[in-house]
Amino acid sequence: MDLQLKDHVALVAGSSRGIGNAIAQGFLEEGARVVITGRNASSLEATQNELSGAFGEERVLAWQGDLSKADAPTAVLRATLDRWGKLDHLVANVGSGRGRTGWELNSEDWRTLFETNLFTSAHVVDSLMPHFVQSGHGSIVLIASIAALESLPAPLPYSAAKAALVSYGKNLARAVAAKGVRVNCIAPGNVLFPGGSWDGHLKVRPDEVKRYIDAEVPLQRFGEPKEIADLAVFLCSDRASFLTGGCFVADGGQTRSM
Repeated sequence: MDLQLKDHVALVAGSSRGIGNAIAQGFLEEGARVVITGRNASSLEATQNELSGAFGEERVLAWQGDLSKADAPTAVLRATLDRWGKLDHLVANVGSGRGRTGWELNSEDWRTLFETNLFTSAHVVDSLMPHFVQSGHGSIVLIASIAALESLPAPLPYSAAKAALVSYGKNLARAVAAKGVRVNCIAPGNVLFPGGSWDGHLKVRPDEVKRYIDAEVPLQRFGEPKEIADLAVFLCSDRASFLTGGCFVADGGQTRSM
């Protein structure tokens, strides 16, 4: 299917590896131009070289830095406009489930995971929204988690922060719809990629992880980054022009409450 994204410009936050990397590649495969970001300079450079080699360096812009910093999103936008003169799509692939489990937590446990999984995404969106509103169009995809939707053995602050992200996205969608901006969330399940959390779990306790996947995921396998990427790219396209305020689950059938 041609998603009619040729020459569109997409910013994919957190795109040096894993799901974000796959989303950036998905946009490029559809003919778009892509801004990739990451905090680790060497990892981002490797991704830039890989994508530029496959799709042309004129279609890839890399920005290295921490998007939680006050002026960082504005700096990314400025670099994007300097290069291509516009920005059409934002995918906020920001977050981490790494944190202490159980209920005996302190304020730092909560602050860290809310900063990582809610505040940074909101900060990026808040900074870029005036551009989308002024342009009269734009699509935003927030990467949440199925931990936002029902009880799972994830850190409590992570689940709560991702639930807040979904609520933020749904309410934001109503606020900006009349401005021509669409906002949707994706709630991935267990996605496996090198260097990701499940990759680490498999190396430490492979038999336990396999039993968990077999018991909890009806398809009895991990998701692949490309499977999340295909959904994200579709949601940004005009093929999804009537979709806003949604939270789309991609988890192999794991969730029961949706």
